[in-house]
Amino acid sequence: MKFKNLKTEEKDGIALLTIDRPKKLNALNRKTIEELHEAFSSLDADPDIRAIVVRGSGPKAFVAGADIAEFASYGPEEGRDLAAKGQETLFDLVEQLGTPVIAAVNGFALGGGLELALACHIRVASHNARMGLPEVSLGLIPGYGGTQRLPELVGRGRALEMILSGGMIDAERALEYGLVNHVTALEELESYCLQLAGKIAKNSPVAIRYAIKAVNAGSRSSVSGFRTEIDAFGSCFGTADFKEGTTAFLEKRKPDFPGE
Repeated sequence: MKFKNLKTEEKDGIALLTIDRPKKLNALNRKTIEELHEAFSSLDADPDIRAIVVRGSGPKAFVAGADIAEFASYGPEEGRDLAAKGQETLFDLVEQLGTPVIAAVNGFALGGGLELALACHIRVASHNARMGLPEVSLGLIPGYGGTQRLPELVGRGRALEMILSGGMIDAERALEYGLVNHVTALEELESYCLQLAGKIAKNSPVAIRYAIKAVNAGSRSSVSGFRTEIDAFGSCFGTADFKEGTTAFLEKRKPDFPGE
């Protein structure tokens, strides 16, 4: 498979998928989301692939967020469409994939980047990892499943603190919270994830698919939370706070939110 913004490697039944936009800190634009959809779908359909490791290129970021310049001019309906299509195209797809996906989180995993890691089945972080959902600083909320998946992993109170403050936590705090499964040195992150993927790959792929489906079913008795997130995310695009937040970001200044 050849992509503009991704690299893929396959060895011994394990696929290593690298998001390759280092100059943009691997930010998720529309093209990258589409390519990730294609790559994950293709790998999941390949019976020789037993596990997938996804990472960001370079030492600075797993994925530093969404490409804000792409949606800064959107209105409410465009915002809802952005969230709905993104969830369907990538984030829900990854969560429901029958092939286990391990997120190798290095550097910044912010906004959509953390939401991608949350959608993966297992997360491993390097010591330099920094994770957060800073959307409120733009006059937004997480729109790719963050308001639903983060509380499932870290609890309601911790999730609300992270979302409402917009702040980042380090790898050790993420481990304490249960946001990541393991923490390792940056230079050992890839090998650690591949070793873990190798252990998984030795087991029954049929049983693994059923296990993932069963675990997902236990936390997906209702999709209303995701629908609520999509609607609220879209509504943010009609506010003065959103206009100020995104304008300030693009102008590289601190926002002065009017509160409307």
